[in-house]
Amino acid sequence: MKTQDITIIGAGIVGLCSALELQQAGYTVTLIDKADPGQGASYGNAGIISPWSIVPQSLPGLWRKLPGWLMDPNGPVTVRPGYLPRMAYWGLRFLMNGQTKKVRASAAVMRQLVEDCIPLYKNLLANTGAESLIKDAYYVQAFRHAADANLDALDYRIRAEYGANLARINSHELQQLEPALSHDFQAAIVIKDQARLTNPGRLGSVLKDKFLLAGGHLARLHVNAIRPDLQDQWIYEAQGRQYHTGKILLCAGAWSTDLLKNINVKVMLQNERGYHMSFPGLNLQLNHSVMDADMKFVASQMETGLRIAGTAEFDEKDAPINEARATGLAELASSMFPDLDKSQAQPWVGVRPSMPDSLPCIGSVKNHTGLYVAFGHSHYGMMMAPRTAQLITQHIEGKLPDADLRPFNLDRY
Repeated sequence: MKTQDITIIGAGIVGLCSALELQQAGYTVTLIDKADPGQGASYGNAGIISPWSIVPQSLPGLWRKLPGWLMDPNGPVTVRPGYLPRMAYWGLRFLMNGQTKKVRASAAVMRQLVEDCIPLYKNLLANTGAESLIKDAYYVQAFRHAADANLDALDYRIRAEYGANLARINSHELQQLEPALSHDFQAAIVIKDQARLTNPGRLGSVLKDKFLLAGGHLARLHVNAIRPDLQDQWIYEAQGRQYHTGKILLCAGAWSTDLLKNINVKVMLQNERGYHMSFPGLNLQLNHSVMDADMKFVASQMETGLRIAGTAEFDEKDAPINEARATGLAELASSMFPDLDKSQAQPWVGVRPSMPDSLPCIGSVKNHTGLYVAFGHSHYGMMMAPRTAQLITQHIEGKLPDADLRPFNLDRY
C-alpha cells in the first residue's frame, strides 16, 4: 500500500506550493520549518512573476564582465575572499554553462517550469481573499546606454523564439511609462504579459493559512538530521527528538545540502546571498517591475513601500549582513530614482540556493527510497514553485518517472 503521510522540510514558496499540491493528491502532509512559512528567501523576492524568465544566469561573454563586477564595491557580484576556494570549482562549471548551446538547452527546460506561472498563482490565490496580491504588469529592463538595449542579444532572441511579446522603447517612451525613473536611462526592453506580486511575504502567509484550513500540519522545528529507519520509512531529528514519517520531501533551499550530507549525498550547490532594501511607505507611482539592466537589480512597488532587490554575494549562509553591500544598494537605488529619500531604508538578506546551470533539483534521491527533493531554484524560485510542486507530486505518486526529470537530477554534477 502507498504510504500516505509525507513530511516536507522547508516551508518556503516551493515547500508551501508542494504541500498544497500533495494535499490535493490525498497525502497527509506535515510542513516543517525553523521559521515562519514563506518568510525566508521567498520573502525577499522582487515579486516578478514571469513566464519569460527562461534565460539562465550564465551567458556567453559573462567571463569578460566578471572581473570588473568583482572589483566594483557596488557591482552585481561579490565573493568574500575567504570563501573563494569553496566556490572556485562551482564558478568554473557556472561559466562553462554560458556556452550558447548550453544556454539554449537550459532555457528549454526552464520554460517548462515557468510558462504557466501566472495562471497557477491566480488559481492558488482564488477564494483566499488575497487575489489582489498578483497584478498584471510589464518587466521593464532599463539601460543607460541606448545601444545596450538590443533585441538581437541572445537572451532576448531566446525569449522571442518562444513567443514573448517584446518591445524596445526610447528614453521619452520610458519616461512616459515610468515617470519616477532617472533620465539617465536612455532606452529599455519591455517584456509584456507579465505579473508582479505586491507582497511576497504575505503570499507565504496566505498559502500557509490555506494549507492549514485544508487539514495540514505545521511544526516550527529546526531539523538537524535525516536518516532511513528499518521499516522503509524515514526519521528526522529536531531539537533532541526523533520523528518518524513515511516519506520526506526536502525543500529547504540552501540548507538542503546540510541534511543530505548526513546520508553522504553531495550536491554542487552554492549559497548565493541576495539583498534588498525596503523604503517603507514610499510610493513613487512605479507601475511595473523595473530592472537596472546595467547593475542587475530590480525595483518593485510593494504594499509596504518601494523594494530594491538584487546583487549576488557568495558567502556562508549564516554570515552577518554585509553593511557595505546594503549601503551600496541604497546608493544604486538613488541613482535609479533621484528623488528617493534613503533615511528610512531597511536592509534584508536571504540565501538563494544556486546550481551551475540555473536549474533546480527535483525528484528522487538515488538509493534512498522515500526521499525526494525540490530545491536549488536560484533566482527563479517564486516563478518555478507552482509547476515544481506539480512535478514532484506526480513523481511521488508514481505518475512521472525518473527519466522525465533527468534535467533536474540531484547528481547531474
